[in-house]
Amino acid sequence: MPKRGYSNPSSMKIAIIIARVLLGIVFAVFGMNAFLHFIPHSDQLPPGQAGAFVGALFVSKYFYAIATLQVLGGLIVLLGRYVAVGLVLLGPIIVNILLFHICLAPVGAQPAIIVALLELFLIWAYRDRFAPIFKP
Repeated sequence: MPKRGYSNPSSMKIAIIIARVLLGIVFAVFGMNAFLHFIPHSDQLPPGQAGAFVGALFVSKYFYAIATLQVLGGLIVLLGRYVAVGLVLLGPIIVNILLFHICLAPVGAQPAIIVALLELFLIWAYRDRFAPIFKP
């Protein structure tokens, strides 16, 4: 009788595809939204230091550089050809999103945690692509 769960190679492949598609869509869509504004949102900045930080990102146009990398990384992960490259592009963005919520705005951290878990799962799934960076 065949084993069920993640020990089954076909179920692991399906889990990897689902994680890739979810992560890719999230970053491609929200990255494009920075330019096309198709998702309605409030024009109010978060209160306190979080608002000052977000305001500085917009005023300096730094936010658009990050959004470009989000779209690029999201599309690469979504297309599935060079997933490790997409994960490398998205990794620092995800770390900064998590740090923003940990340090400045704990409210709304759930989506950041979910994308971080998807990223970690995909890094583990593609660990053979990352192995050479750990060799002296």
